[in-house]
Amino acid sequence: MLQAGQRAPDVDLPNADMEMISLARFKGKRNVVLYFYPKDDTPGCTIEAIDFSDRESDFTELDTVVLGVSMDDCLSHGSFSDKHGLSVQLLADPDGEICRRFDVLHTKEAEGRKKVGIMRSTFIIDKHGVLRHALYGVSPRGHAANVLSLIRNLNSHGH
Repeated sequence: MLQAGQRAPDVDLPNADMEMISLARFKGKRNVVLYFYPKDDTPGCTIEAIDFSDRESDFTELDTVVLGVSMDDCLSHGSFSDKHGLSVQLLADPDGEICRRFDVLHTKEAEGRKKVGIMRSTFIIDKHGVLRHALYGVSPRGHAANVLSLIRNLNSHGH
């Protein structure tokens, strides 16, 4: 698992519009909230995505961009965003490469079959590309508000 104080792994993934989004683009300008979630349009993931979207202007005021990542493809992200009016960008990691870099994949057994899924996790990366918080196994309800207060603390300490 990643720890606070480490450099954040590189991320270069397409969003719902098939535009490549790279973490490097925000370096020196914005903090990044990178949140990993299991699946588009499932109850917990929908709560979390709407919560982050509802607070997007608060994050923007704090020089912070919120990016969601799952293993769904760009089309799935597009319909999920449209259906719920999401404003946060969702990035597609269909082969799980970025998920592996952030160590968020876990194997669980369902109906006698092993299935790889994403552990709901959030990473707060400062403007220098350093991980400030690595939160594994988070609960979707109320999570966006918690993350917002962590960002407020980060900004008030001048990092």
